[in-house]
Amino acid sequence: MTTTLTMPEVGETVTEGTIERWLKKPGDHVDKYEPIVEINTDKVDVEIPSPVTGTVTELLVEEGAVVAVGAPLAIIEEVAGEAPAEAPLPAPKEEVAQPSAEATPPAPAPARRGERPRATPRVRKLADQLGVDLALVEGSGSQGRIVEDDVRAFAEAPGKPAAAPAAPVEQEEEILTLTPIRRTIAKRMAASKFSAPHAWLVMEADVTGLVRLREAQREAFRQREGVDLTYLPFVVVAVAQGLRESPSLNASWAEETIVLKKRIHIGIAVAADQGLLVPVVHDADRLNVAGLARAVHDVSQRARAGKLRLEDVQGGTFTVDNTGSFGSIISMPIINQGQAAILALEAITKRPVVLDDDAIAVRSVVNLCLSFDHRILDGAQAGEFLRSLVQRMEGYGPDSPLE
Repeated sequence: MTTTLTMPEVGETVTEGTIERWLKKPGDHVDKYEPIVEINTDKVDVEIPSPVTGTVTELLVEEGAVVAVGAPLAIIEEVAGEAPAEAPLPAPKEEVAQPSAEATPPAPAPARRGERPRATPRVRKLADQLGVDLALVEGSGSQGRIVEDDVRAFAEAPGKPAAAPAAPVEQEEEILTLTPIRRTIAKRMAASKFSAPHAWLVMEADVTGLVRLREAQREAFRQREGVDLTYLPFVVVAVAQGLRESPSLNASWAEETIVLKKRIHIGIAVAADQGLLVPVVHDADRLNVAGLARAVHDVSQRARAGKLRLEDVQGGTFTVDNTGSFGSIISMPIINQGQAAILALEAITKRPVVLDDDAIAVRSVVNLCLSFDHRILDGAQAGEFLRSLVQRMEGYGPDSPLE
């Protein structure tokens, strides 16, 4: 019995992905749930597992190809009743298929002068780190693609040619080739901005009580949980509670209908070396502050390390962006396509505030910025949600529970 592996559906608005690297070749055994191919989709590299145990008989798509969701990728001959094989030792990065003993193909030639070498962004980054000119490297991958082992072997070879020297006169411009992640970000942000009529609100919250709570609990929390207690999980708790009361913000536009999402999955915008990533904390409304602190730390660390799983980027219904970590005090974020709104948490700053009794005191304040899709929401709905969020943020105090 044969099984066809297809390009998975990552989200409502994702229509294609790039084959970054095959982890198996024809003839290889693969266990159920074992990673078989690495793809780039929805702003992140993810490994796709095999749906069955069996033998890979055919790869239908080459590395570097862009394929649509649902397109066939590989054929696997299923082994009925066979127990999963023991897990093999980890393969080296960019595993290269070995030629058969019957025929020895000629070594691929290095890229011709003026031709861009075939290599993934990860391989290009490694070449930059090792000072290797990819134009001088012979690629051993599919159709001459340069893999990580090629770069390392070239860098370690005695008497290797040096990378091209810098031009004696500094050039006024530099052309940067788009990485798959940057191309995806550009495409999705443009699609969201031009398809959804963005509207924007900002409200100020006095979070002096929250600041005191964090200062009092931060060190003990770090000792107990092993992660830092940031302001972000407090905001996510408040957002999740607000979405339960205002389901119209936990929604998406579907031309003739508005789809209200019953579960609350909050995306956390993370700035990583490879670009902006949005891993998702699923069922965020079921977690308390401590649980969200652990969850946010986990997905953020794995996003920056390039270790997100496919399910980590699926299903987001609302997004929170911690722009305050860069020192921003006011911003207008672009809505994550397929959602109704996005919240930006700005930097918490101290300034003099006039209190209800006309006294002036130094307080910790923060701006909460909400961008929303005006097709789904009107200002009254968005304003009511944002006002309830301000009230929740101002309600935190030294005695507020974390568990």
